[in-house]
Amino acid sequence: MAIPDHLHCDPLVGGTLSGLATVNSISTWYSTLNKPSFNPPNYLFGPVWTILYILMGISLYLIVSTTKSDLRTTAMIIFGGQLFLNFCWSFIFFYFQSPLGALVVIIALLIGIVLMILYFFKLSHTAAYLQLPYLLWVSFATVLNGAVWYLNR
Repeated sequence: MAIPDHLHCDPLVGGTLSGLATVNSISTWYSTLNKPSFNPPNYLFGPVWTILYILMGISLYLIVSTTKSDLRTTAMIIFGGQLFLNFCWSFIFFYFQSPLGALVVIIALLIGIVLMILYFFKLSHTAAYLQLPYLLWVSFATVLNGAVWYLNR
């Protein structure tokens, strides 16, 4: 199954849309939750995610720029899948106010990110390396999500 070059996911668009799901809940529902001592300040999340989405976009560009192949198609499908899970996490956690549901999704997201990095590495080492900050941040976010769920169950 070939994906036309003009049909690829724009991480910044996805990030902006998922950010819209969080904006109302941060000052209301989220502020009432018990959070672990290592919870970063709210103002940090926006800039971190912006940088991560930019790195994702550059990484995706590097993959789209490689020669068409089944491997590239698979890598792009995995990229789209993990980006979809990333998008869903915000809605499940903030809009539906479900830390447990979000924990399930973020674990699947972590698996998707690892798979994406492995496939990207076969096509472009640079594209794969650009995803490492994303992997680290989502690993931290998974621990944070689990702690928030545990403290508020």
